[in-house]
Amino acid sequence: MTKETRHASSIAIDGAGILISGPSGSGKSDLALRLIDRGALLISDDYVDLHKDGTQIILNTPANIAGKIEIRSLGIFHCDHVSNIPLKLHVQLQPDPERFPLDSQTETIMTMTIATVTLNALEASAPIKVEMALKQVLQQTGQS
Repeated sequence: MTKETRHASSIAIDGAGILISGPSGSGKSDLALRLIDRGALLISDDYVDLHKDGTQIILNTPANIAGKIEIRSLGIFHCDHVSNIPLKLHVQLQPDPERFPLDSQTETIMTMTIATVTLNALEASAPIKVEMALKQVLQQTGQS
């Protein structure tokens, strides 16, 4: 089984895993927190373990940070969390993403093609954009 750890946050919406990556300070934890406020569940904050299991990538929480999320300016807080969730969407954070990407975006993660969207986490609409992108991915793959 292939494994790796990534500097990212991850959440689950209705059993679908979302990997949120970007440079330090780009809003990974903030976006995860806003999605949790909208009903998502935390998988992991700051680091996430990935392992390839057949035809999917599974997101897991590193044991030493299970159930913890950093809330900038407030500290580390306990949060309910889940683990062993299949990755369905990668959210790449950038301050100025393209307005109209020409093609559907994907990224190769652990030799698998994963749907990817590029967002500015600091926009008020970012959580809604993540939910809409996930819905579209699940519809395209017949998993809605």
